[in-house]
Amino acid sequence: MYVTEFNSAIFSSLSRADSNETISIGDSIQVNLPGEKTLNKGFQVDQKGNITLPEIGAVFVAGYDDTQLKKVVLERLSVAFRDLRNADVYVSKKQLIVKVQGYVKTPGQFTIMHNAGIQAALTAAGGLRTGAQLDKIQLKRATDTIVFNYKNFLDTGNNSVLPQLQSLDTIFVPASPLVGNIEQDFNPLSQANSGDSSDPKSAIKVFGEVNSPGSFSYTEEASLVDILMRSGGVTRYASVEQIRVITNSNPILFNLKRYLDSGDNDLLPVLLPGSTIFVPKQEEEIKSGANTVYIMGEVAAPGAYEGKRGASFMDILANAGGPTRFAESRQIRVIKSGGQVIKFDLTAYTEGIGANRPPAIMPGDAIFVPEKTDMNEKSWLKVSPNRAVNVIGEVVRPGRIEWSDEMDFMDLLAHVGGPTLRADTTKIEVVSTNMATGTRELQTFNLDKFIKAGAKQSDQPSISAGAIIRIHDLPQDPSDNKSQWVRQSSDASIYVFGQINAPGRYRFTEEMHFLDILSAADGPTKDADIHNIRVTHRDKSYSKVSKLNLSLYFETGDESLLPIVTTGDTIYIPEKNRNWLERSKESTVRVLGAVNDPGRYVFNDSMTILDILAEAGGPSEDAYLEKISVVNISTSQSQARTFDLIEFSKSASFRNLPVIRAGDTIYIPDRRESLAEKIRLGLKDVLQVATTIVLIGAI
Repeated sequence: MYVTEFNSAIFSSLSRADSNETISIGDSIQVNLPGEKTLNKGFQVDQKGNITLPEIGAVFVAGYDDTQLKKVVLERLSVAFRDLRNADVYVSKKQLIVKVQGYVKTPGQFTIMHNAGIQAALTAAGGLRTGAQLDKIQLKRATDTIVFNYKNFLDTGNNSVLPQLQSLDTIFVPASPLVGNIEQDFNPLSQANSGDSSDPKSAIKVFGEVNSPGSFSYTEEASLVDILMRSGGVTRYASVEQIRVITNSNPILFNLKRYLDSGDNDLLPVLLPGSTIFVPKQEEEIKSGANTVYIMGEVAAPGAYEGKRGASFMDILANAGGPTRFAESRQIRVIKSGGQVIKFDLTAYTEGIGANRPPAIMPGDAIFVPEKTDMNEKSWLKVSPNRAVNVIGEVVRPGRIEWSDEMDFMDLLAHVGGPTLRADTTKIEVVSTNMATGTRELQTFNLDKFIKAGAKQSDQPSISAGAIIRIHDLPQDPSDNKSQWVRQSSDASIYVFGQINAPGRYRFTEEMHFLDILSAADGPTKDADIHNIRVTHRDKSYSKVSKLNLSLYFETGDESLLPIVTTGDTIYIPEKNRNWLERSKESTVRVLGAVNDPGRYVFNDSMTILDILAEAGGPSEDAYLEKISVVNISTSQSQARTFDLIEFSKSASFRNLPVIRAGDTIYIPDRRESLAEKIRLGLKDVLQVATTIVLIGAI
């Protein structure tokens, strides 16, 4: 048995290049035999290379190819089953059986896919435990042991530094020597330092002149003195009168000597999760007023620094190694020796944005570089309201966003993930403070129009810290949820009433058309009178109603017939069989006399007298069809003409049909009212009297 560091050349002889061609331990073998419930499933190749079949027992298959596999399995099945004509045997899954031992959460034996690697095996074991030694993981195969550096893979993502797995491999994860012989939670990033905290966000950080600086777990009962004791106490060089404590981004000075002299617990500062304690070094130069500046927080080397005369802010920051990658460089604070706090935006300064300059540093000043806020947790509430913008409504990630003056509206919108699919991007509301007057003002911004116009930066709404941005949602289907579309602004809506399948208020834009609104409302009903649609235009300073014969549009395709509608307009589609008295006499034709349904009927130029008579139910049984009268009152001089319907039915000459116009009257007389009919009825009466006299004489 030997142990060697892993590299691709040494391990090439142990690769499994032919694992896809032959049966390997861990593979799943599918055995199908119609009608046999005990078969028709997968059987895994065990560590001895066998599969165990019901009624047959163990069958050795490891190392066989597909042809050999099928042959040997069918030969064994033939002992218990006669008809094997429809039997099938094949490899359904290429798998590996590996063991994971050592410092993992759930060590044991696992089955993984044949192409899975070290990381998949560790994941199957629940992952590494805190304190695992990543650079000394072992892979055991038979009598060989290969040591590889898993940390190198995590740092580079290079899969070639990891060995490939084979069935029956064993992965052993050792524990780090730093763990010792006591099981405990700790932060691996600071394992070399002192401290007992595993949560960097809630830990109390202690550094400076203490015997064991580090991160310590927070408890509500612990005071500042308790934390100092857990850090081994202060050193002989500690300046106990100028201890700095930062709690919730608020730095204060604590005089430990005064507390020890008085015993007054009220002097102890309140500690919260994430607090920072810095104990500076006491030197004679400090007492004599030398240029010593304290720098704390997220810098590479926090501490007390002695600067030469004329040392600037950037000199002190560079001396401390500069900000770390966790530093919030936009919110650096300089705590002056007199208690004044000066804010400084290092990011804006380094990018040449704005006119801010690094603050002057004097003896006794302290520079605090805070930790960057994690927006994925509730800690973003720590952002002060005077430097945050609230974004609410239909965006992907609504919330409070830290604002910087070099940002604009589009930067902010992109930061929150942009509008959702249901966002009303034409009516974005922005409430911000007018810098000139100091008052809060509401701006309405049309994002769609802004983008189509070329997205000029000067056209964006002005945003400042403390602003509120609200993006409304578009209404749902009016027939589904009235509470949604009633919220919609009336100046962005069109109203559709009457004989329409889905009446209500509909969203409307300048790019939309009359037919778009009609289609959105599911079109007219079967009872709709599409010849007399009315559109009320409410955007005018005067009253205006447009009439539309939609049927004529469909017949001609003339787009000029369609009215131009805009937001606020009303579309009304009347019922087909509504009361004819609602129509003006100039738009109808009267049908009187011997017809089945006399009345007023809507008329257009494409109709004839035959259409009107058909609308009126046709002539009655007593109609005098030879003397139909047509009175034209729409001409300059009213005139009447007679029309013989019987004669027309014989000739079928449409040229003889009288011209009908809106406003005319058609009268069909009753045959009983004609002179010839009266004479005929009179002769009938005389004959009846004469016949009666003859009968009486005969009697």
